[in-house]
This record gives sequence, C-alpha cells and structure tokens, in this order.
Amino acid sequence: MYTNLKPQGYRPRLVDALVAQYLDTFGAVELCGTRWCGKSWTAAAFSRSITRVDEDKALYNDDPSLALIGDQPHTIDEWQDAEAIWNRVRHRVDDSDNAPGQFILTGSSTPPKSEERHSGAGRIGRLRMRTMTLSELGLSSGSVSLGGLFEGNFASQESHLGLEEYASIICKGGWPALLNANELRSSVVIAEYLDALFNVSMRSLGKDPQTSRRLAIALARNLGTSATLKTLAADAFEGTGSLLSDDTVASYLTDFSLNYFVDELPGWDAPIKSRSRVRTKPKRYLDDPSMAAVLLGVNSGRLLGEGQLFGVLFESLCIHDLAVYASLLPGISSTPLRYYADADGLEVDAIIELQDGRWGAFEIKRSDVKVEDAAKSLKRLRDKVMANPAAQNREPEFMAVLVGRASFARQRQEDGIYVVPLDTLGA
Repeated sequence: MYTNLKPQGYRPRLVDALVAQYLDTFGAVELCGTRWCGKSWTAAAFSRSITRVDEDKALYNDDPSLALIGDQPHTIDEWQDAEAIWNRVRHRVDDSDNAPGQFILTGSSTPPKSEERHSGAGRIGRLRMRTMTLSELGLSSGSVSLGGLFEGNFASQESHLGLEEYASIICKGGWPALLNANELRSSVVIAEYLDALFNVSMRSLGKDPQTSRRLAIALARNLGTSATLKTLAADAFEGTGSLLSDDTVASYLTDFSLNYFVDELPGWDAPIKSRSRVRTKPKRYLDDPSMAAVLLGVNSGRLLGEGQLFGVLFESLCIHDLAVYASLLPGISSTPLRYYADADGLEVDAIIELQDGRWGAFEIKRSDVKVEDAAKSLKRLRDKVMANPAAQNREPEFMAVLVGRASFARQRQEDGIYVVPLDTLGA
C-alpha cells in the first residue's frame, strides 16, 4: 500500500484505508484539513513523486501544468497556492479516460468558490483529514469498535485513563508533530499556529487579524453551542463599544471554515412525526480542542479546577474522535456526525446515521457519575422516534454514553445502553 516515499517514522493513520480506496476509485484524491494534521506525510506515504507548490508559488502560478510532472501517484502539496492547478488536474484525469490513482492533492485551506474552478465531481475524490484521535495516538485500545456497535458486537473492556490524563490530552492536542512534546512546548507551538492563522491566512482573505483573534476566542467560549452571530459579536467585543454586523461575523466564520479552523456539527432531522419541532441549527467546534485551550489561556492543571470548561472541552475531544471513526463506516454519508435538539428541551450530543437508515446515538459525560441522566435522554429520544408507529421508524442499533473516567466499558442490564470510556473506543 505504501511507497518508498513514506516518511521515516510515519505512524499509520485511520484515513489511510480511505486514501487507498479512493486511489483505486478516482483519478485524483484531495486530502484537506487543518495545517499540521499530517496531510503531507500521509500523501507522501502513497506517492511516487511530489511537487511542493509553496516552495515556488510564482513558478506554478505562471505555468500550473509544471506541478503535474512526476511519477504517479503524484502528490501536489498545498495546491491552493496556485489555484489553476485544480482544473489542470481535472483535465488530465479526463484526458486519461478517468484512470484511477494519478494524483493526490493536499490543501490546508480551500480557495473561495470561483466560477472558473470546476467542482471536480467524479474525477477528484475529497477526504477530510483531522488531527490524531486517541486511537492513533496510542492512548485508546480501540477495543470497542464503532462499527462493531452497529453490528451488535461488544465485549466489556477495562479503561485506564483518568481525568488528569484527559486534561493533558486536551491541552496537547492530536498534532503529529507534537507527539513527543510536553504540554508547555505544545501550547507554544499551537499559539504560533494560531498567530499564523490570524496574521497570515485570515489577512490574505481580507480579514483583520485582531478581529479574527477576538472572534476565535468567542468561538472557544461558546464551544459546542449554536450561538447566534450577535452572541459571538457581543462576546468578542464586550466592553469595547464595538459590534460587528451579522454579515461581517458570518464572513469571518466562512473564512475560518475555509482554513479548517471551525467545524460545524449539523442537527439531525430525526424521522419523527412533527419535524417542525426539531432544531437543526449547527453547533460549532474547533478542529482540535487544544486550540480552544490555548485561546482561553488554560493548562491542564487549571482545566481540572474548571469543571464546566473541562466538560465542554472533553465533549469537543469526543466529537473530534467520533467524527474520524464515523467517517470510516461503510455506507456513511458525507456528514457522518450530527446532534439532536428539539423544542421540548431534549438534546443528544451525537447521532450517527448510515445510508441504509440504521442509526446510533451518544451522550457525552466527563465521568460515569452522570450516566443515569445521559441514559434518560437517550431513552427519551428513542421513545420520540418510535412514538409514531405509522412512520415505521427504525429503533437505534445502539445507544451509548461516552465517558472520560470509568473503570470498564460495559452494557447496562436494565436498558441495554453502553457505557464506553473514550480510551476504549475505536473505528
């Protein structure tokens, strides 16, 4: 599967299986995601030659076809620095009668939509790559398989991580380049990443760096919520007398998304009778929870003393890992993870629905102390979905409470709900 260009010390990633599958399917594959999540290394591991566009942007902007030269599969790293490369790749794939496995494109940002740039549909398969999960970091046994839960396969497993370890994991993040770094070094590097995001990437899109930083901090304060644009603006400029318009805030959020800084978790349109009662406004998370910790100026020690914030950042960590694991499920949609909320006040943190209609639900808690409350929410959701027999809705394949500290992954006898410590979960 790998080539001789695989970097020394490369740690296999979960997305590798999808890269191999897409190379067998599409003429080109785009690996996109936040900077430093490991795209270039993963692309190299599958390549026979590489062009690094950011090493000579002027050259490749002058003649984009030069970026396509090399043995295939050929990687074009940071293609967006010479945007015309996209259409050149598409045309090359067309001219080869859609022969699979020709190019791998990597990008840390998505250029704004252009009428001149074709979507690439049918020629270029797109894969989202994220920072490393606990499974990839070697911190989760992965013995409780998400795919296995859909098939009814489960065995009790011992958990080993405590809240202190989770606080450290949140603050260090899942950055491949920081695998062996301590928490202090990690925070310094992540802060530099954020400086580059605000002062270089956002500025290149016409955005003010200071406003970008203020809004990023507001996003971190409102993590895991569907805060309105007015709320974000008020939070960002509290006490300054300044207030951004909704359109301006929306524009900044769009550009954050183009740089894979902000992730939106859409609401789930559950198949219940009264659809109008379902709230589907997206919640927002940052691509890696460590960025929120740095923006809010907290380390693991302080996080342990800030129970509410710890809970929010732990939820963000769980959503991050669930999104990666869910993306590997056969028959999963392009939006593998959603949440549920309705006008009756019921919320469930994560819903995974397969294309065949099977679905599962997760509630997230820092420890197993609040498992009973989580179980009540899960059962209430199941009852709502099944309340209309005429709709012939499916029961969930599983319901689970994803927790931090717990002794074991287990299944409750009274209701069949799983209690799964995050350090036992895997794809």
